[in-house]
Amino acid sequence: MKQPVRTFITSLTFILLIGPMVFAQGKELPVLNQRIVDFVHDHEGKKVGRGECWDLAAEALNSAGAKWNGFYDFGSIVDWKKDAVLPGDILQLENVEVERREGNSISREHYGQHTAIVVAVHGRGDYEIAQQNMRPMGKKVGTSALRMADVRSGKLTFHRPAE
Repeated sequence: MKQPVRTFITSLTFILLIGPMVFAQGKELPVLNQRIVDFVHDHEGKKVGRGECWDLAAEALNSAGAKWNGFYDFGSIVDWKKDAVLPGDILQLENVEVERREGNSISREHYGQHTAIVVAVHGRGDYEIAQQNMRPMGKKVGTSALRMADVRSGKLTFHRPAE
């Protein structure tokens, strides 16, 4: 393989695999996304609004000065398979079934209609999300892992906040 081709492939590999992790470390986030992440961190362990999942996203978007329709159109749609999901992106889940396997243990979660916020990206398809109105945190803001490899069914839509 010639050197320019090898360099191109190495660069492309970095962008696709390592690039999303750069954002996870808080570098070069769009301003709105950073404001949303800051809002979440400022409210961890606290009840936002009525404690509903949607309230966290709504108040974070409003606090950040994002433009959105006040319903479920949280910004432009991001295809997690093609584009980098960033901390501060809003996640809408519909009838999602997640199955986690650790050793001999299996845990299952069901999200009927649920809204969450990505707060960290550990790699493509490996996220930490903030949410409320879910176990074990109840009506207070808490975080949990979401690995797309564990999703068995349902629809997940990532939204990038807009100015």
